[in-house]
Amino acid sequence: MQGFGAGPASLTRRPRSGAWGRGPGPRHPGGKEAARREPGKTRGRPAPPPPPTWGDDPGSPSRGDPLCLDGPSRGITLSHLPGPTSLDARATFPSFLGQLKWSRRPGGRGSGRLVSSRGARRGSALVSEVPRDARVTGGRPEASPGPLWSGARFRGVCTPGIKTARSGEAKRRRGRRCRERPPRLPGNRCLVQPPRAQGRPPPLLLFTMWLLMPKYLLTGILFLEVIQNSKEVLTLLQEKNPTFQPVLAIIQAGEDNLRQKINQNLAEEAGLSITHLSLPPESSEDEIIDEILKVNEDIRVHGLALHVSDNTNAFSSKVLNALKPEKDVDGVTDINLGKLVRGDAHECFISPVARAVIELLEKSGINLNGKKILVVGAQGSLEGAVQCLLQRKGAMTMSCQWETPQLQSKLHEAEIVVLGSPKPEDIPLSWIQPGTTVLNCSHDFLSGKLECESPKVHPSGLIVEDDVSLLASALRIQNVVSSGRRWLREQQYTRWRLRCLKLQPLSPVPSDIEISRGQTPKAVEVLAKEIGLLADEIEIYGKSKAKVRLSVLERLKDQADGKYVLVAGITPTPLGEGKSTVTIGLVQALTAHLSVNSFACLRQPSQGPTFGVKGGAAGGGYAQVIPMEEFNLHLTGDIHAITAANNLLAAAVDTRILHESTQTDKALYSRLVPSVNGVRAFSEIQLARLKKLGILKTDPNTLTEEEVSRFARLNIDPETITWQRVLDTNDRFLRKITIGQASTEKGLSRQAQFDIAVASEIMAVLALTDSLSDMKERLGRMVVASAKNGQPVTADDLGVTGALTVLMKDAIKPNLMQTLEGTPVFVHAGPFANIAHGNSSVLADKIALKLVGEEGFVVTEAGFGADIGMEKFFNIKCRASGLVPNVVVLVATVRALKMHGGGPSVTAGVPLKKEYTEENIQLVADGCCNLQKQIQIAQLFGVPVVVALNVFKTDTRAEIDLVCELAKRAGAFDAVPCYHWSVGGKGSVDLARAVREAANKRSRFQFLYDVQLPIVEKIRTIAQAVYGAKDIELSPEAQSKVDRYTQQGFGNLPICMAKTHLSLSHQPDKKGVPRGFILPISDVRASIGAGFIYPLVGTMSTMPGLPTRPCFYDIDLDTETEQVQGLF
Repeated sequence: MQGFGAGPASLTRRPRSGAWGRGPGPRHPGGKEAARREPGKTRGRPAPPPPPTWGDDPGSPSRGDPLCLDGPSRGITLSHLPGPTSLDARATFPSFLGQLKWSRRPGGRGSGRLVSSRGARRGSALVSEVPRDARVTGGRPEASPGPLWSGARFRGVCTPGIKTARSGEAKRRRGRRCRERPPRLPGNRCLVQPPRAQGRPPPLLLFTMWLLMPKYLLTGILFLEVIQNSKEVLTLLQEKNPTFQPVLAIIQAGEDNLRQKINQNLAEEAGLSITHLSLPPESSEDEIIDEILKVNEDIRVHGLALHVSDNTNAFSSKVLNALKPEKDVDGVTDINLGKLVRGDAHECFISPVARAVIELLEKSGINLNGKKILVVGAQGSLEGAVQCLLQRKGAMTMSCQWETPQLQSKLHEAEIVVLGSPKPEDIPLSWIQPGTTVLNCSHDFLSGKLECESPKVHPSGLIVEDDVSLLASALRIQNVVSSGRRWLREQQYTRWRLRCLKLQPLSPVPSDIEISRGQTPKAVEVLAKEIGLLADEIEIYGKSKAKVRLSVLERLKDQADGKYVLVAGITPTPLGEGKSTVTIGLVQALTAHLSVNSFACLRQPSQGPTFGVKGGAAGGGYAQVIPMEEFNLHLTGDIHAITAANNLLAAAVDTRILHESTQTDKALYSRLVPSVNGVRAFSEIQLARLKKLGILKTDPNTLTEEEVSRFARLNIDPETITWQRVLDTNDRFLRKITIGQASTEKGLSRQAQFDIAVASEIMAVLALTDSLSDMKERLGRMVVASAKNGQPVTADDLGVTGALTVLMKDAIKPNLMQTLEGTPVFVHAGPFANIAHGNSSVLADKIALKLVGEEGFVVTEAGFGADIGMEKFFNIKCRASGLVPNVVVLVATVRALKMHGGGPSVTAGVPLKKEYTEENIQLVADGCCNLQKQIQIAQLFGVPVVVALNVFKTDTRAEIDLVCELAKRAGAFDAVPCYHWSVGGKGSVDLARAVREAANKRSRFQFLYDVQLPIVEKIRTIAQAVYGAKDIELSPEAQSKVDRYTQQGFGNLPICMAKTHLSLSHQPDKKGVPRGFILPISDVRASIGAGFIYPLVGTMSTMPGLPTRPCFYDIDLDTETEQVQGLF
């Protein structure tokens, strides 16, 4: 074997003595005198020994010539030269490599050394410095428990039978041979017995065997380099991430304790955690794959490897490709191998065995360029990886199996032979030319084989290189650390690599559904990756939508939020003014045309209006969320989950009234707390109710009769029930119903009603919650009625909170979709804007603000006009979320302004009058009073306003210019016409620039009122400051409710006004800016779980009805293509 040069500690020959040393100069770094004057230790502790000298062995340096230590303190610097004693290195070597011998000098000073025995093979390692952590017991040091590699110095190579010469006590033993006989290993190899620390298992014998055998010395040293490097990298990672701990999972078919111990020690030495999953040896392919798939989904595991016996099909392509490529630290999957072949080695894991082959060849000084290399017996990923890596080094490679014809001639021609599997006995070594380098890959930890028999040295000079298994095992550990580092990098915020979709607008503009269907959306997993979501953070529904897990908030908790933009509007016509369209057009302009990260956050539409009169809410024209039919219909089932949860709670209320009215206290208690298998116990939610009642008992058998009655009976007053059943369909005949008319309900009938599903308090809870635990608490706090003693009855009291949370556990995750131009959209929650706060979820906004980055924008929409949706956004949603908006975009249309200026009434389904289709400057000017009022409302909260004029094809330039001019005069930061409906994001670039500029202004955001004010005062503040009312007037019923809620402790909640959206006042026909009116409050209700009180202004319907000609007349399904038709 050729000499191995290793950098700065390479050796030069000294002409004077014929010895090998480190260049010219003294043999000891400080000279002979310095060697004698090495500083000692304190009394009772060992002093560093002098360097060893060597006897008259023919292959050794001359007597008295030391082998000096040098090189960097970390890592290893080695020169391996011909002859067993030609070694000069400093290494962090295992402290257990030799038997510790101790000699004590007079006066208490001593020296320690580790020696090999008389039977040690030539070249075995000798360690001659006591580790720093050694302690002296009875005059002899013991190695204290510590890490695997403890800092001993590698002084030289022991040659059997040589005499030693040392000063002091060592000189008196000159000529004596080492007498201890260490244990023997297979192949007559001798192992120096390691010291055993009390209470610790014996060191790993296999590693010691490898490191002591001279033919494996290079492998051992490279092994230590890799392990040391892995430890240093892991240490740096853990300094920045103290809780980070990489985990290697090994799926093992069959019992092999030695293999498990090897892996355990390797992992512990490198600082990794390891888990073994043991399967029976006869495990089938499907059973192994099942375990692989489970580990794939475990986010705690960073590396996954297989150890399976050869008599299984474990290494079939199906099994190997079941591994997740990013956890495949053995590089066996087709994806990792394909990336290697393609040249993307930095993006994949390479087979550790293949890497070990290259490392050993290169470290041996062999120039691979032009070498003829034969790979024999390798299969699958190992064969491909070895050949690929060798060819990258310029080698000419050929691969074959042992049974290949003309194998002898191929072996004869090869300059280097790589053995991928054990050599059959019928293949003689004589087929390989003398001087050929042979690398043996068959001693493979990675496949679970420990073949201790290696090819013997050919008598005529065949060079059998180091076994690669040990180095490969270290390289696998390195891959696990690299996998962990990649995982950590993925946990950090990453720049978007968004590929926007191109639009080709047509004129005239086609229908919304035709435009939607004409664009092919990106696969949602591709979109998620582009915006920095991890694969385990999304749950895919079909091809174009996915739920995003809340874990992303924890991952990005240190990431700064982006800019927060609210889109509101002036008082609208019944047709709507296009807030959703403006929202989508704005994000398309920001991201697709200005290359600024942006996210739209929209409400999920109810199916009631979709099939009723309003249609869908996915935007329109070339500013839409796609696919629009999936957006407008079931989406991912969130509204259905809300419906199920709401109606479960409604059923629990009436059922509890029935059972309490027909059972005694004892019978009711026995059924509420039954005995199961002779054991009677409270559930967790029942224990919570006991605590609420002040009963601090946990044994159901110890309650008194009075406590049993208090616990079992809620005594709900049917007249106070506020919880209604819901349905996501417009059905006017469910506005007032009678329930409980069957004979089985014992005459407990009462009047009730259905609300539209999005009017449920559970929808409001979903929109305002910020975590799963918070949602559970809010659901439990929901008040459904009052007891006869006036106390509120909650979902917790009914014991249904846990079940509601289960029904809502998936609905809490925001839904990811995309716009026509491929920019991301969150669609989540859809509370009504009249009886609820009318905004999308806090969670969607928070996740989006993290994903866009500090310079990005999140654009969310508030329902109806600024007097309703925007006011609730600021006073309710921002209080709950703690988020501060940067800009308000106020949407206006010439059509709505003409209506407020005195134009004819606008009715859905009826063609517009000519005043709206022809230029009318006066109507526009008169109607701008409403725009000015809405700008003033936004300014109450200290947020800059940008007016977005949503332009229709009938609008004239004069009308557009007039609106923009008057808006700026009213205090808007800017006013910009928008054309996104007809051309997409390109038509809103000016709006995007204005919003970006306004966001740079300092926001002076403030709330309108203090929540500690009395309920009536908060209502009055909103009515006067926002609506322009003179005062408010509460009905007796409303005043009674205010008193009750105040008494129950709910007086400090914010106010959510339930009012018509068609006017600033309570009268829908009053357009413009009504003044001097008294705002009537007919009733006051409470959504305690959601966290607000909602007064009803005038008569409010919570269940819409269908018109004469609903939208469903035009909706159909093509049964051939399964495409939805007629949605808009």
